[in-house]
Amino acid sequence: MLFGNDRALLLDTGASADPDHFPLRETVDRLVADWLERHPRPEYPLLVAHTHGHGDHIAADRQFADRPRTTVVGPGLDEVTAAFGLADWPHRAGTLDLGGRIVDLIPGPGHQRAALVFHDRHTGLLLTGDSLYPGRLCVEDRAAYSATVDRLLDFCGTRPVRHVLGCHIEMTTTPGEDYPRGTVHQPDEPPLQLTVDHLRTLRRALDETADGHGTHPYGEFVLVYRD
Repeated sequence: MLFGNDRALLLDTGASADPDHFPLRETVDRLVADWLERHPRPEYPLLVAHTHGHGDHIAADRQFADRPRTTVVGPGLDEVTAAFGLADWPHRAGTLDLGGRIVDLIPGPGHQRAALVFHDRHTGLLLTGDSLYPGRLCVEDRAAYSATVDRLLDFCGTRPVRHVLGCHIEMTTTPGEDYPRGTVHQPDEPPLQLTVDHLRTLRRALDETADGHGTHPYGEFVLVYRD
């Protein structure tokens, strides 16, 4: 969650819709209440958006369906571009003003067609969803994914980026070695944060595997072509 003066932004709602198992709405309400105790407001809207529309990132959306002063951006491409005014998708970035806190919106298709990368100017965090993280980077559209990596490198060339934060950790601390799918105990996992240098490594990996298929380990991540 990112808190601005005028509203808050929640990115992704996770893989479980069950509020008993995964009380996301309750947790968000508590965080907002705590923030409002320190920064009183008569009204404080919440915007729920997504790094992309895969099921493990949108499952708890309906926990917010009846929440007052809450907007949930649908996961489809038309919904995303309309909500954020991204008419020239995917060629032009946008911005979201939370009130004294600007978030850059960088189109990020390739893993999924409506993927967005969020850059929080306040903290310098680049929130890459499933486009880059220490795990298996699944590429559904090679051309779109390659263009996204170039777009992010261009963006990072002129902006301060403190950490690159994706949505999962699937690697071990042994370079190129990931945990098997379905693993629920990962005692030897690396930290979540990556750097802009990992984007450069990803660019090189895409170039080196341009004619390849399947799985290609690259240190802190594994490149996986789905075609």
